[in-house]
Amino acid sequence: MKKAAATRLNILQKAFELIYVKGYRTTSIDDIIATTQVTKGAFYYHFKNKDEMGLAIIHEIMKPSLTDSLIIPFQKEPDPLQAIYQSMHHLLLEDKLLKPEYGCPASNFTQEMSPWHTDFNNALDELVDQWKKTLIKAINDGKKNGYVRKDANAVQVSLFVISGYWGIRNFGKLENSRTVYLAYLKELKNYLDTLK
Repeated sequence: MKKAAATRLNILQKAFELIYVKGYRTTSIDDIIATTQVTKGAFYYHFKNKDEMGLAIIHEIMKPSLTDSLIIPFQKEPDPLQAIYQSMHHLLLEDKLLKPEYGCPASNFTQEMSPWHTDFNNALDELVDQWKKTLIKAINDGKKNGYVRKDANAVQVSLFVISGYWGIRNFGKLENSRTVYLAYLKELKNYLDTLK
């Protein structure tokens, strides 16, 4: 990786970590510069402004992470119900980047920026839409292959799973604890069992 590309990636990764902890609107360019130890000139070489950097975080940091955590498992596991449970378990209990006290980065960005910034709203909608389409396809494939009941509504199941994940992330944030995740995972398992 060339030095300029490495610098840009470093800015995005460090800015993502700061924004995840502090929020987008309360994280300043000066905070990002201090954390990344780049000059203002270097920052503005890579990004015209903070919003351009924020959109790059969504496309270049969050989207690949979403793909790794929520898309690829469905390509490897033929049973979509098992893939749903495994991906939720991983995100809630095993993922080292995601902390209970800070919630879900995509949800945080959505709540904070969507009402105020159309480009952020569109980028975040694209992220969630990719996840939803993956779930719908996996559930429909699971119906064809005998893993999921024929009468299961793939759209409803997908929305339920996504909203449940975002909701439990918020509970974890409020309680600053993974304990609530255990109750959610147990009930998620019960729900998924009804779809067999």
